[in-house]
Amino acid sequence: MTALTHAADSDVVWHGRSDTGERGDTRRLFNIVQPLSPEASGDLAGDLAGAAVLIGFACDAGVRRNQGRVGAADGPRAIRRALASLPVHDVSALYDAGDVRCEGDALEDAQQALGQVVGAQLGRGALPIVLGGGHEVAWGTWQGLSAHLDAAGDTGRVLILNLDAHFDLRTARPGSSGTPFDQIAQACRVAGKPFDYACLGVSRLGNTASLFAHAQALGVHHVEDIDMQERHLDQRLAEIDALIAQVAHVYLTIDFDVLPAAVMPGVSAPAAYGVPISVVEAVVTHVRASGKLRAADLAEFNPQFDRDGQSARVAARLVYRLIG
Repeated sequence: MTALTHAADSDVVWHGRSDTGERGDTRRLFNIVQPLSPEASGDLAGDLAGAAVLIGFACDAGVRRNQGRVGAADGPRAIRRALASLPVHDVSALYDAGDVRCEGDALEDAQQALGQVVGAQLGRGALPIVLGGGHEVAWGTWQGLSAHLDAAGDTGRVLILNLDAHFDLRTARPGSSGTPFDQIAQACRVAGKPFDYACLGVSRLGNTASLFAHAQALGVHHVEDIDMQERHLDQRLAEIDALIAQVAHVYLTIDFDVLPAAVMPGVSAPAAYGVPISVVEAVVTHVRASGKLRAADLAEFNPQFDRDGQSARVAARLVYRLIG
């Protein structure tokens, strides 16, 4: 069972500091965000061209199935609250399409519902940005993007760019937060489509030899966390440019556990080493500027393990780079 709920119906979510007594543009995101019903017609399609649309995926089922620390279902709300008081600057428009909420263990239904919402916003010309939830969100986002491209007759290649400490290529079923990219690989194989998957920030100590072998068999481009430090940034951006040049579309997915635990404590699986936030942010900004980004999601922020709102602010910062 799944439920579609509207995230902008509470002042607790979208509210913040008011500086109306100051000179100049004092607006913050809560001043410009507009509610957008997931079921609404396409009447606003022209207005949404290129605009960012937030979609929450309030789900713990995949993390629970993967034996992780549950609590990521509260992530979308916490990220919105951290976003609310950020200054507008160059953000011309922002929409909030509410949450797809997974009830109990109805993960597959929730992923399908998410795919429908993502596809609807793509049909309006918007950039869907999905706030997880566990990384099972990726299978839902992909379903929406793939269906949208199929409906448009678009056969262009899609690069799946994952910033993550884990491959999430587990082959066990039913699906979980550890299986989404294997599910995508299987779907691509059935459809006769290429599987263009790059995983940056992989922890050798967070993935078994079996997962490395499976990634190699699938032709996955991967970079370990030890090679994703600031001194490697120019080389990594050049590699990303080369990957993007080979495709028509990019789907960016970020698991917050790619960041060091000292920076991002509020995750299901904290990283002992991780990739610096400066590198992650540079990659996100670079991909956003490529002109090929079609959809993005961010996963595994767990407010239950946050410290002084630190993780929420980190999550909001990366989302901000996507909507700006």
